[in-house]
Amino acid sequence: MITGATTVAAVIGSPVKHSLSPALHNAAFAAAGVDWVYTAFEVSPGDTARALDAMRSLGLGGLSVTMPHKEAVADGVDALDPAAAALHSVNTVVRSPDGLLVGHSTDGAGFVASLAEADVEVAGRSIAVIGAGAAARAVIDALARAGAASVTVINRSIDRAEHAAALAGAAGRVGIAADVAGAEIVVNATSVGMASDELPIDASLLHASQVVADLVYHPLETTLLRAAAAAGARTVDGLGMLVHQAALQQQLWLGSLPDTAVMRAAALQELAARSR
Repeated sequence: MITGATTVAAVIGSPVKHSLSPALHNAAFAAAGVDWVYTAFEVSPGDTARALDAMRSLGLGGLSVTMPHKEAVADGVDALDPAAAALHSVNTVVRSPDGLLVGHSTDGAGFVASLAEADVEVAGRSIAVIGAGAAARAVIDALARAGAASVTVINRSIDRAEHAAALAGAAGRVGIAADVAGAEIVVNATSVGMASDELPIDASLLHASQVVADLVYHPLETTLLRAAAAAGARTVDGLGMLVHQAALQQQLWLGSLPDTAVMRAAALQELAARSR
């Protein structure tokens, strides 16, 4: 039951009605037995600062941030964690004990956690990342922090690829599509394959000694993952990153990790309901 003592957390974005975050977080709050509730607030571009002011004045327990506000929130909070500072992007806002708003980025770490859940080790591995957008940059930064031996960025725009690869420091480099064949882990960090049968790369580059991950989770089994499985590769779907970045948000807000199995089940249920 929601009462005056219930702590409210929310996601801000535009558009935001499609977000799976309320289903994920509310399921985890209920399973943990905490008096928290999570909702979504539509915040128009340009209103980010006012949303942060509202977090302060309304005493919100936590804030998730999605497009188009991640960079503006990075400008508006009082402090940034190392990943958020490197990316100049925030997906999570935490209120510190002294009332300061601290911006974090859990997207990349959530992806690495999803690989770990699938028993995929990142440290010392050669990784090819397709794409150089915001999601790709978060993944590249996290892979380097997790000790990847090399992170090769493949993107149509060389300038954007160079900027993204720089996040991996000495491990980062710009590559070409053919480099996918030499990677131990292949990551599609583009939207190619979302609600379509498109492939972000030539499927003939995939083989049985690889792990292939796709950040797209609608559909859950993308054309890329089907092609990878047909080639004998191990596959990791995009829902894992969504679940684990949300779990890391709750750890920041509450001090402990929630049950990710509960969160994944809630997300699958919500996706199934939307497809009916």
